[in-house]
Amino acid sequence: MPVISRGFSLAETLIAMAISAILLTGASRFLPALQRQVLRQTQQQSLDDELWQRLYTVAKHLQRAGYCRGKCVGEPLLIASNGHCIIVRWDSNSNGVWDISPEATSDATGFRLSNGALETRRGVTSCYGGGWEKMTNPAAINVTHFEVTRQATTGFAPELIVTLAAHSTADPRMTAHAEYRVTGYNL
Repeated sequence: MPVISRGFSLAETLIAMAISAILLTGASRFLPALQRQVLRQTQQQSLDDELWQRLYTVAKHLQRAGYCRGKCVGEPLLIASNGHCIIVRWDSNSNGVWDISPEATSDATGFRLSNGALETRRGVTSCYGGGWEKMTNPAAINVTHFEVTRQATTGFAPELIVTLAAHSTADPRMTAHAEYRVTGYNL
């Protein structure tokens, strides 16, 4: 009676195991590198998101600068310290004046760069002094540049350019830079 052989021979099994071992070794080296790169990309995205959120906050205030329902007195936008500090005034409650006090309901808001952090303060009249609150977490990011410049074009509302740059405190090589332009229709 003839014997029908089925399955793999010993040689075929050993060759299949050798190929599998080589593939698994390659995968075991590739996956940690991939995981490390995904982590770096996530950290970079987090830094970019943080920077853009702060940039949009400042830009929104700049867009509103100068709004007044009545006859407001004073400068709607003060750009000081070579653009590293701004004070924005707008009639937030539409009562026809730019309220100065109390500080909690003041129509003036300031933004400045100080000691690696973007800071803000409501009711401010000067870029100096205390009482400013940090908008960024200095333990997570170090803001290296904040600047607002005004670009005037004859016959048009001025364009305000906000620039913000930072790096991660965990890895200073991880940097982010953002620039945003808004039109100051009320200026």
